[in-house]
Amino acid sequence: MSEHKSTTELLHAVLAVIPDGEKVAELFAEDGALELPYLHSFGMETRYQGHDAIAAFYVGLTKLYPDFAFKPEDTTVIIETHERVAAEYVAHTKSAATGRRVHLLFQAVLVAENSKIKLLREAVNVLASAQAIFPGGAKDLPDPEAEIHSYKPA
Repeated sequence: MSEHKSTTELLHAVLAVIPDGEKVAELFAEDGALELPYLHSFGMETRYQGHDAIAAFYVGLTKLYPDFAFKPEDTTVIIETHERVAAEYVAHTKSAATGRRVHLLFQAVLVAENSKIKLLREAVNVLASAQAIFPGGAKDLPDPEAEIHSYKPA
C-alpha cells in the first residue's frame, strides 16, 4: 500500500529523480501524462502518456542535456491544493551539442490522483533551449511558415 503524498511532495519527488525516466514514470498513474505544449515550436511531440512514453522522453532529454537536473532550492511552489500544485523550477544544465550553459525556467501544473501524477504540464522558454542546443542559436531554426502556432493546434 502506497503512502499518501501531497501534491507538493509529489512535485519534489519527481523533480528529485529527473532525468531517470524509469523512476519518473513510477510516480505517474498508469495513464498519466507529461505535457510540454511549446515543444511544438521544435516540431516535437507535446504529450507523452503512459510509463513507457514518459520514460522514453527523459532518455531523449539526457541526450540533449546529460547533466539535466533540478535542485530543491530552485523550486518555488506558487499554489497548492489537494489535487494540484503550480510551481516554478530551474534547471542549470549544459547542452551536449554546443557545450553552452543554459538556465531553463519551467512553469508547471501537476495534477495528482491517488498519490500518483495524473498530469504534469510544463512550459519552458523554447528560445533559450534553441540558443543552447543549436550551434547558430535561434537562427538555426527552420524558416517560419505563413501561420505560426506556439502550440499544437487541435
